[in-house]
Amino acid sequence: MRLRSIALLTLCLALPAMAQDHPQQAVNLEAITVQGQQPGPGLWKVTKNQHTMWILGLVAPLPRDIQWHSADVENAVANSQVVLQPPSMSLKPKVGWFGKLMLLPTLINARDQPDDGNLKDAVPPDDYALWLKLKDQYIGKNKKIENYRPIFAALKLYNEAVKGIGLRQKTNIAGTVDDLARTHGVELQPVQYEVEIAEPRAAVKQFKASTLDDVRCFHQTLDNIDKRLGTLTVRANAWATGDVPALRKYLVQDRWDICLNTVAEAGIAKRLGISDMLTRLRTLWLSYAIQAMTNHRQSFAMLPMEDLIDPNGSLAELRKRGYTVTAPDDDNATTPTSP
Repeated sequence: MRLRSIALLTLCLALPAMAQDHPQQAVNLEAITVQGQQPGPGLWKVTKNQHTMWILGLVAPLPRDIQWHSADVENAVANSQVVLQPPSMSLKPKVGWFGKLMLLPTLINARDQPDDGNLKDAVPPDDYALWLKLKDQYIGKNKKIENYRPIFAALKLYNEAVKGIGLRQKTNIAGTVDDLARTHGVELQPVQYEVEIAEPRAAVKQFKASTLDDVRCFHQTLDNIDKRLGTLTVRANAWATGDVPALRKYLVQDRWDICLNTVAEAGIAKRLGISDMLTRLRTLWLSYAIQAMTNHRQSFAMLPMEDLIDPNGSLAELRKRGYTVTAPDDDNATTPTSP
């Protein structure tokens, strides 16, 4: 069981980047999503001392009706000795089964504003007016959401907007790779940063009483949905069809970091020891990746696409440590061979 309220710290995995090459302008892009069987992007190749790791970049959301199949991925998995699952964070309450059951009512109410506050009084008038417009478009009638904290209301709106343009947030690409590993008898290695919460009820109460600078996150989310939602469709289509140059263009760093910092820098996060989570997860993944490439002739891994194209991301760190990294759109790129 995970603490849903505190697990908002994993928002970095739930809120994908939206391109902002020209943040002051609306980006009107074709909203038609691809369908049918698609290959997905190519694989990044990391080598050192005749040891190889193939890496698949993950993106969310993706077109709702695509059927993903990649012969390159299956060949790479089948020839590997271990598959690293995507890095993740788990919050584990240190209580028994009965204690978890008693915790549920507290968790359910944690997304609401303290002291029965409402969204209209918590955000600026212009933002609330835009909220009403977008809520009517993507959510419809829902009185309860008017009592949500701004950051939870923004996340709900984002998820519904994604559905509204024919995309899905839960892609199950990683699950498909896991199934391939099981089919070919390849070891699956979780890459999970687990934090044990000694007093979960107290932690939830602290979260409910804590002050979050989530008004800026609320504004940012609404602005992105209002002006740049079409970018998500273009980016999703680029992943599905294997258009790596387009992925590089539309996965540029943007202002979602406001939402991430809202949570990661909150006092409750620091008290629980789970601030700066992106750095912690990257460090953990690097340790597993280096171990896999040291112990095995071939391995396979999955990482968020943003990390793969980040000039300061995990692949940049591997280059510093003497590994050769080849992107799928490099001139000398190769593909995995059949088993």
